[in-house]
Order: sequence, then structure tokens, then C-alpha cells
Amino acid sequence: MEITKKTAENNLFCSYYTGAVERSKVWVLVSALRGTEHICFDRTLDVQSSVFEFFVPHDTEHIFLQVMDYLKKDGVLLSLEKKENRLIDSDF
Repeated sequence: MEITKKTAENNLFCSYYTGAVERSKVWVLVSALRGTEHICFDRTLDVQSSVFEFFVPHDTEHIFLQVMDYLKKDGVLLSLEKKENRLIDSDF
């Protein structure tokens, strides 16, 4: 596999996920992520539908997925989807 400039630049960015959270349990998600430092950066993407976005360093992605799996089984997280990091093609 040839490593292009674009591929190398993309590896500098975190993995990017979005997820819908049970509105009444948003505090559980936020508390769990605050209690497990440096796993990801989370923020609300859509307040009305309780959709969060997560920026996850590659080194902690396996831990992040374990936490998300637990929260999904507990009914806190309704869905989780990995997407291309939205900041890759931005002007930031």
C-alpha cells in the first residue's frame, strides 16, 4: 500500500464517531467518559436529538469501544457510527 500525503495526514486525525444517546441518560454517558480520562473528546452535535460526536485517539480506540459497548448494553447509547473525521477536509 502506497502511503500518500492524504493518508499520512489522515493518520494525524482522531477516529471520529457519532452516536445517539437516550435523552434521560445523557448524564451517564458524560460521567462515564469524564471518569475515563483521555479516551476521547466528546461534545453534543445535536441537542434536540441527543446526538454526540466523539474524537477518539487511535491509541485509545479499543478502550473507547469497550466503554461504548457497555453503555449500549445498559441502554444509554442507542447507536454508534464511525465516520470520516469531519475536520479532515475543513479549513481549520
